[in-house]
Amino acid sequence: MKLSEQRYWHLLLHMVNGKSEIDDEKFFLSPDGKYNAQKELEATLDALLNETQFDDNATGCLFPARRAWLQEELNITDLPKLECREYNKVLTRLNPKSATFVFPAAHINSPASMFGHTFLRINSAYKSKLLSYAVNYAADANTDTENGVVFAIKGLFGGYYGRYSLLPYYEKLKEYRDTEQRDIWEYDLNLNEEEILKMVRHIWELNSVYSNYYFFTENCSYNMLWLLEVARPEVDLKDYFNYQVAPLETIHVTNIEQMISKKSFRPSKRTILLKYEELINKEYLPLVSEIVESDIEVDTLLNNQEISLQQKQYILEASIEYLEYFFIKNNIQKNQYLTLFHQLSKTRASLGKGKKLFIPTPNNPLESHRAIKLGIGAGYRGSEAIGFINLRPVYHDLEDPSFGFLRGTQIEFLNAELSYDKSNKLDIEKLTLLSIVSLAQRSELFKNFSWRTKFGWDKDYLDEKANFISSVGLGLSFGNEFGYSYFMIDPLIYISKDVHVGIGGSFGLIFDKYDFMSTNLELSQRYYSDEEHQHLIELSQSFRLHQNLQLKFKYENKEKLIVDKKEVEQTYRVDLNYYF
Repeated sequence: MKLSEQRYWHLLLHMVNGKSEIDDEKFFLSPDGKYNAQKELEATLDALLNETQFDDNATGCLFPARRAWLQEELNITDLPKLECREYNKVLTRLNPKSATFVFPAAHINSPASMFGHTFLRINSAYKSKLLSYAVNYAADANTDTENGVVFAIKGLFGGYYGRYSLLPYYEKLKEYRDTEQRDIWEYDLNLNEEEILKMVRHIWELNSVYSNYYFFTENCSYNMLWLLEVARPEVDLKDYFNYQVAPLETIHVTNIEQMISKKSFRPSKRTILLKYEELINKEYLPLVSEIVESDIEVDTLLNNQEISLQQKQYILEASIEYLEYFFIKNNIQKNQYLTLFHQLSKTRASLGKGKKLFIPTPNNPLESHRAIKLGIGAGYRGSEAIGFINLRPVYHDLEDPSFGFLRGTQIEFLNAELSYDKSNKLDIEKLTLLSIVSLAQRSELFKNFSWRTKFGWDKDYLDEKANFISSVGLGLSFGNEFGYSYFMIDPLIYISKDVHVGIGGSFGLIFDKYDFMSTNLELSQRYYSDEEHQHLIELSQSFRLHQNLQLKFKYENKEKLIVDKKEVEQTYRVDLNYYF
């Protein structure tokens, strides 16, 4: 029957090209099981037919998915009877009926979380999904205490173990929606109960085993695909990916395979509080933080006859939300939190029923552009015609369509752009190794700083070559429904013939009210250590023609030093970008 060559056996072993991606020895029953599917099959059959223990330590209890599949394929009717108490206890607790693919969107101020994240929720018969369980895969790193640079390097090169975990869904919501201020998208899957049971059996087999974690490839989202394929082996979701797996892309391919039946949205605590900021009159907004920080008494609000009943209700509701956020951030002691929470809740209840908070569902990330961008462009630089070709494998920049993405965020890896002139000479315009931007708009309750960093080569300097640049900038951003502005200070180092240092100041405006278009403007002034200075202007107008098609018009004005003379280099171009 050649069972060891069948796809499902390889799925159970997490085997790709003859090698399992599980690195923990205890996952294998054969010493050669990681590299030899046939020997692992023989060892599994031998252990199942000749059990020496019949409790939770039995092979059949440890590997229920393997046991069920082999029993069905070989029509085995006389396997030893086992008493798998722990497995049955978990199975009863889960009571698996359906499954949901969960996507916590990007975290505005965390580069490690700006891609988003995915995990699975196993839904029971309970009406409340909060009582369901979440299946997660993550690196065993403490991002709160570990150095960010060390975390990035170890994450890129497999320096951490990744493990699956099973925990109550409400705990994951608390982590992502409340603590990390991330909106939650839930995509219900059309898996039937038998398929869900196959998945749960395999999840149990992965309990406490590890594999090496790689930020771009064998990451949280990629390892969810193994579970989906074990549930429904007819689909090959992993085949869509080669060199990188972005969380949102796993949602896209699941949708392509027609596995998503329904979507829903859970706003983060940040989103809820920002909505209250819209509803509360500007002059009353400071009262929210003053109440939470005990700068004023709650009675002061109640006794103010100038504030309407509805405004008092909003202020108290916002104060309760902000108090919870304050507590999650460890800005208040637990006993103080409980006392104030009880007081605020009781006071709000005394004011009667008010208007229900309505938060409109934002654009679905599933309808956003895909991660890989291929662009072609043409225009004029000075008086000469010039063409451009651009390829970016990951992920999103501020000039891309923002539909479905978190406003003010950018993360790019290996963005390469070449230009060619009338003599067909190719030249490097830019080669970005890494570019991250976080423009978090400040508000009354969220006093975020904005920042950005870039490493790579570009032509934004006084000479005409592409020079290596390293910069880290800090600033502020402010916004409203029409768009947002930002101010940044960027210390930088660039290398041409020599190493140069400098500092730049930038002002930017982005108008993004309408989904089908956006306008981006940035004005920069730079000062270099050799006493030179330079101004730069970038203006773009882009149109979202389709989910994965963009038309962009762009103007660039760069001051250049040519034969010891300052000249202005102007470029007019039009680009057509396709995302896939």
